[in-house]
Amino acid sequence: MKYARALAFAAIAGITVVSAGCSVARHQQTVGSYVDDAGITTAVKAKMAEDKSVSATSISVETLNGTVQLSGFAKSQNEKNTAGEIARTTNNVRDVRNNIVVRP
Repeated sequence: MKYARALAFAAIAGITVVSAGCSVARHQQTVGSYVDDAGITTAVKAKMAEDKSVSATSISVETLNGTVQLSGFAKSQNEKNTAGEIARTTNNVRDVRNNIVVRP
């Protein structure tokens, strides 16, 4: 009986995986777009690390379907604006949501 129950569970789990296809949990985003978003995030973070006027460690970058969301803290409005501009000028970015908070 245990063997039959385990086999049934495995079959249901297999059907669930097959019906899910290539989707991942982030709002049913496809694997391809997830990889693209990861590349955008990496590119934005790398550009911020190169720019001395932006504190890359204080700013978080997340990307979903080509939309980059910036959050965290900046020391000035200029730093916030520069971070937003870096994100906007990165390849394949569709939109930027700049939610960085300026702290004096």
